[in-house]
Amino acid sequence: MEIKTSEFVVSASKVTMCPKDIKPEYAFIGRSNVGKSSLINMLCNHKGLAKTSATPGKTLLINHFIINKEWYLVDLPGYGYAKRSKSVQQQLDQMIRGYILQREQLVNVFVLIDIRHDPMTIDREFIDWLGLSGIPFAIVFTKADKLAPTKVTQTANAWMESLRDTWEELPPYFVTSAEKKTGRDDVLNYIENITRSLKK
Repeated sequence: MEIKTSEFVVSASKVTMCPKDIKPEYAFIGRSNVGKSSLINMLCNHKGLAKTSATPGKTLLINHFIINKEWYLVDLPGYGYAKRSKSVQQQLDQMIRGYILQREQLVNVFVLIDIRHDPMTIDREFIDWLGLSGIPFAIVFTKADKLAPTKVTQTANAWMESLRDTWEELPPYFVTSAEKKTGRDDVLNYIENITRSLKK
């Protein structure tokens, strides 16, 4: 897929404020500081599209970007940021879960995982919740440039194998680096294939 246009549309604090049309939506989410904004900017080839920040936990709203006038890329707030107050984190969790469960236009969630870290309970709980809720999703390992290629493969395989204790069928996964543009075509082709299948 070639991305010709990518534009910010709206920041919503609740599902009812999201765009009213029926274009398919692909949501990106992960723990704070997982490299979500950098990945979104890399995918869209648009450096300042999603606001990157040295401070984790900056995304507090549901941000919609229209891509090629055909589909929405949705930037969701990160989960599990320890420095947020409990009440703020609860509000964000409600907003995220409300969007994921209620938004009919949502066709896939990309769960971002920093490949440098061992599996964390919070990521696993979120992935299992998506599965139990029947939400289609894929895992995106980020920051692959920070590890040696062999270590990247080992870590990704180990991560996916760890899901087998409850998952019969493993979700798709992608290895990416915003720095080196690794995995860009794989993720965009995956989105394109789903979007095409919806038109049939």
